[in-house]
Amino acid sequence: MRAVIAPLGADPSGRALDALTPRELEVLALMSEGWSNAAIGGHLFLSERTVETHIGGIFAKLGIEDSPDGNRRVRAILAYLQAPAR
Repeated sequence: MRAVIAPLGADPSGRALDALTPRELEVLALMSEGWSNAAIGGHLFLSERTVETHIGGIFAKLGIEDSPDGNRRVRAILAYLQAPAR
């Protein structure tokens, strides 16, 4: 699957994840489990808007730009799941 990630703008080595804050990693981990923004916010005691801000930071730091297919969330999750274990 790493070959799938590279064209999507994610770093297959997982180094891009090093740029994420601990909170962004926490949000991304919950995203990878299928949690909605509202559920993530409730779990982490954050507003949904704050979760959206963290997700925007995740996209920016992973180099995942807006695209016509609208799959930025999926791309971020793939980058997280395919990164080497930490």
